[in-house]
Amino acid sequence: MPLIALTGGIASGKSTIARRLAEHGAVIVDADQIVRDVQSPGSPVLHRIAEEFGADVITADGALDRAALGAAVFGDPERLAQLNAIVHPAVRAESQRRFEEALSADAGAVVVYDVPLLVEARVDDPWDTIVVAHAPQAERRRRLIEIRGMDATAADARIAAQVSDEQRLAIADAVIDTAGTIAETHAQTDALWERIRPR
Repeated sequence: MPLIALTGGIASGKSTIARRLAEHGAVIVDADQIVRDVQSPGSPVLHRIAEEFGADVITADGALDRAALGAAVFGDPERLAQLNAIVHPAVRAESQRRFEEALSADAGAVVVYDVPLLVEARVDDPWDTIVVAHAPQAERRRRLIEIRGMDATAADARIAAQVSDEQRLAIADAVIDTAGTIAETHAQTDALWERIRPR
């Protein structure tokens, strides 16, 4: 079972690549969705977050208040490390369970782990191929402002909070340049699929 890690900075076009690979038959395991799942109301992870960060990060209906938690850790490396120590092991365990589930369903599956924080958290895992979605920082900033509706200050802060493009590109086995058209991104993704698909 080829195990592919797909990463990229915010607004880098990673989701476009993941959707195209899914159209070819890849099984996509979404790290962001796993984070939401392991932090669902009543979960052990959410209980530990509430213990560590206080009741203010839990909404009236028992869900995680992501904005409040984000405000509590943003710009504070020590608090962020405390949060990661709670969340990352649970995400790792659940992602591994989903990889194995995909393999048991289809021994020939190509599993793609769509993971923003690969450099920060999972770079040493035994990936067969690490794919980096890449667009210049100025283009990603434009997308955040024009497409996602962020103000410039928020966009700059989100980009600055992530590892550098150079750090991501340094670990890449394959780079998909997403600065052009969707068709160009699809063409590069199709070529990647030819490299990684089961024979």
